[in-house]
Amino acid sequence: MTLLARLDRLPLSRPHYLLLLIGGLGYTFDGMDSAVVAFLLPSAQDAWGLSNGQLGLIGSATPFGFLFGATVAGLLGDRIGRKKVMMYALAFYAAFSVVAAFAPNYEVFLGSRVLAGAGAGAESAIIAPFLSEFVPAKRRGWFIGALAGFFSFGFVMAALIGRFVVPTMDDGWRIAQLITALPIVMLLWWRRSLPESPRFLLQNGRVDEAEAVVADLERRVERATGQPLPPVPESAAQPVTNPVKVNLLSALRFLWSPVMARRTAVTWLIWFVITFSYYGFFSWIPTLLVQRGITVTKSFEFSIIIYLAQIPGYFSAAWLSERLDRKNTIAIYLSGSAVSAFWLSQMDTPATITLAGAALSFFLNGTYAGVYSYTPEVFPTWIRATGTGLSSAFGRVGSILAPTIIGLSAANLGFGGVFGLTTAVLVAGVVCVVVFGLATAGRSLEELTEPAKEASR
Repeated sequence: MTLLARLDRLPLSRPHYLLLLIGGLGYTFDGMDSAVVAFLLPSAQDAWGLSNGQLGLIGSATPFGFLFGATVAGLLGDRIGRKKVMMYALAFYAAFSVVAAFAPNYEVFLGSRVLAGAGAGAESAIIAPFLSEFVPAKRRGWFIGALAGFFSFGFVMAALIGRFVVPTMDDGWRIAQLITALPIVMLLWWRRSLPESPRFLLQNGRVDEAEAVVADLERRVERATGQPLPPVPESAAQPVTNPVKVNLLSALRFLWSPVMARRTAVTWLIWFVITFSYYGFFSWIPTLLVQRGITVTKSFEFSIIIYLAQIPGYFSAAWLSERLDRKNTIAIYLSGSAVSAFWLSQMDTPATITLAGAALSFFLNGTYAGVYSYTPEVFPTWIRATGTGLSSAFGRVGSILAPTIIGLSAANLGFGGVFGLTTAVLVAGVVCVVVFGLATAGRSLEELTEPAKEASR
């Protein structure tokens, strides 16, 4: 009887859903802070007389911070633990969101947005691998997909802030950033009770601590369900204790070794494609609508509709991930994104732009639900946080480039050309995942990563 077998045979119940809520709220606030930047751009432009190029840099600031935050979080998560990184990242992000709210000039605002993005990126990169290590294989796709769905609530809240706070009061764009930071205080308090990942503890030889976490979870699940726990499978593999001190060089060497290179390449490319398309669309859609003659207020109202489409996108993909496998779900939603982006490129009225934008929002965010489920599954425990963090970080290269490329393309190619470019990027992602992706549904984390584990010895 092993600790991991005991953990994996537990039915999903109230203790798991509490973890989902706490982790999901982290994603909600990350999404809210990231998305609200799009609604600050017109006000920042008026306040400091900024050019389109400077606006593009602000749009790239948060994802630029995400890149470094995700990289550092992954490395630290595999060295000092998932829980500590989540806590420190939240505090860092909240602090610099407040600094951005009081920024006296463009330079301070830009710098603080980068640092706030680093904190948010660190947190978003660590939550999915952390929670994936608690969830049984048969429900992991739905669980992590639903976790990613909490991002959509943050985007909707950002759109509401953009509509009802930013344009309706003096310094509304500054107040908006304070609002995005406030809930963090409550979340930090909640997370004091989070357990560390038993898989991380076992990997680092902390068997007694892992036993305590698993035993406590068993007690709470049994109390929540009111039923005896299922028997432990006799064929369960023994966990391997193999403490490895990960650094960036050793991580890259392993991730691009012959046994891992295909997994790494596919995962990194998917992250780049979806993040480039996502940030290219969402960072500029309010401004593009304004430039097409739609008022700021109306632009924000249309954006709320587009952002609401995220919610069914995430949760429908989470549901499909268990039935069609993560790989196939990603391919389907990337294909839907490509079709929607092309559709958007052909539209020229506010109503049709909004409808096509809502469809693109639905499919882009559904893709993210699959990607967040898929990524932690393809890396071994000892490098899971680092692998996830570096995949997310590489995706952020796309999010850094997208606002600037979209900003420049809008002037040269027009509205249609911008989303024609997005279509081409998405099609490349579909081909990659269909041909080279790994099927992961219903398989334990140890089963999925056994060949990689052997190669690391």
